[in-house]
Amino acid sequence: MAAPAASASSTSSAMTQLPHALAAPPGAGQDRDPIDPRRAVPVARHRPRPRLRRNHTAPLARGLLGLYLSVFVLIPVAALLARSAGQGPAGIWTSVTSPEARSAIELTLAISLAVAVVNVVFGTLIAWVLVRDEFRGRRLVDALMDLPFALPTVVAGLTLLALYGPRGPLGIDVAFTRTAVLLALLFVTLPFVVRSVQPVLLELDRSMEEAAASLGASGLTIFRRIILASLMPAILSGAALSFARAIGEFGSVVLISGNLPNKTEVASVYVFGQIESDNIAGAASVSTVLLLLTLAIVGATSFLSARRGRHER
Repeated sequence: MAAPAASASSTSSAMTQLPHALAAPPGAGQDRDPIDPRRAVPVARHRPRPRLRRNHTAPLARGLLGLYLSVFVLIPVAALLARSAGQGPAGIWTSVTSPEARSAIELTLAISLAVAVVNVVFGTLIAWVLVRDEFRGRRLVDALMDLPFALPTVVAGLTLLALYGPRGPLGIDVAFTRTAVLLALLFVTLPFVVRSVQPVLLELDRSMEEAAASLGASGLTIFRRIILASLMPAILSGAALSFARAIGEFGSVVLISGNLPNKTEVASVYVFGQIESDNIAGAASVSTVLLLLTLAIVGATSFLSARRGRHER
């Protein structure tokens, strides 16, 4: 009977010491610092941002850019403006408003505008077919879009003359007419709208079109509100480039147009004729007008595209 009594005594003693063991951890009675550095939570310190290394090649790159633009763009344009201004406002006005010069400028602007409109419609259509449709020979057609860039413009004019001239295989003779000028300018400006619209179509998210279709939108509404709204900056850019190229085109029209004054003579051919006639001032005046018109059209298109992009964001 002594053994059970001893066991019960030890059990009660252990139960008595258990709360004290839980309440007072080892070393509670010892003197220690109120904050243990080893248990302190580290405080995040603000680290200064690393400084970007200075690009020592930037001044050199900017200098080369300025030199290149000055030699090939700014200085020639300044020389043209100075040569034109040398005859005074009255001389410029006389050169620009002569019957032959006025007819050439009006014809050039009218046909260039028509070329831009046609390229907007058919260039967008061609880009759509090349991106959204799969057909045999699509890569060949896509490669042919760059042919007007690679082909010399005089060769293009000769090709068009052989095709649509008096002895053309198609039996269509439009040589030495305004229609021939239009065809030549359409040929050389074809890639601009196509190559401007094509990358945008490739990056266009089709899920938006599918979501609009699932909500009951018609195909015309989807094209007008989603697709065309996204393509409009690229279309405007391509149209401006087409217009600017058509204004200054020379090689493709010099053969097929016939250069008939007041009929088929465009501004670039007129300027060439004035230079051959040793009328440099008159040629510079007409060239200045074309330059200012081109800069105005391209600048306005860039401004509208940038404004539309900021509005969409």
